[in-house]
Amino acid sequence: MNFLIAVDSGADLSLSYLESENLYLFPLTFTLNGHEIKDDFGKSYSHKSFYDSLRSGAMPTTSQVNIFTFKEQFTIWAKENIPVLYLAFSSGLSGTYNSACIALKEVQEEYPDAPITIIDTLAASSGVGLLVYHACTLRKQGKDIKEVADYIRATAPYLCHLFTVDDLYHLERGGRVSHASAFVGSLLQIKPVLYVNDEGKLIPYQKTRGRKKALHALVDLFGSLVEDTAQPVMISQSDCEEDAHFVAKLLQEKYNVEATMINPIGSVIGSHCGANVIALFFIAKQRVPNN
Repeated sequence: MNFLIAVDSGADLSLSYLESENLYLFPLTFTLNGHEIKDDFGKSYSHKSFYDSLRSGAMPTTSQVNIFTFKEQFTIWAKENIPVLYLAFSSGLSGTYNSACIALKEVQEEYPDAPITIIDTLAASSGVGLLVYHACTLRKQGKDIKEVADYIRATAPYLCHLFTVDDLYHLERGGRVSHASAFVGSLLQIKPVLYVNDEGKLIPYQKTRGRKKALHALVDLFGSLVEDTAQPVMISQSDCEEDAHFVAKLLQEKYNVEATMINPIGSVIGSHCGANVIALFFIAKQRVPNN
């Protein structure tokens, strides 16, 4: 490999994929029951244990990667002149990208030619993971770091994120919906469908009654947005793998699309969206659904 690809916990990839592609991970952290734990794709704390804790009433908090951590690792790479492409969690959802940029600027004061490229993916979960997948594929094809970075920058504005949540509590806690909307929505079994906009922020799109309708809505929106069905498509899930496979089956039946990966949603993103979230990621003719 002629360059290294780095990610953070916001990518929500599997541990096996991280290892097979030799990706470098900057772990975000979460604090659960007074303990600070690395979100390292389930290695330090299993996804199952995390979501069991949420269902038992735990209220974890999360922390971005700090400037010191980035600066320490960037300095190592700069000293050894290792080319690195870091695909960062959306700046619209985390300060991690900004911390990385500050750290790199400080490192480049001593090592001005440090071959480190940072891209704000404006993506989250397996949306970042999908861009990482494309980057790894291009790297295997022999593309250099500039060619891959240019491709990611050109592709990210068309990366569509669609997802639905089963419980409005975590969206309320994060300020995405009001207390009244969460209360009424829970009583009426409202399951919202949301997307990530051009600034990398979460936006409510439509409301459905019942879980199955919400899952069908994700697939129908895919059909309305996509131009090329012969592309990698990713699904992520927060401890509801059966529903993820249901969505994959619908994609296969309606559009003859095979899901490239079904990934677990990690603890940092899970802290803000809760259990039983299903998300769908693909490259579309536009990032934002029509209202």
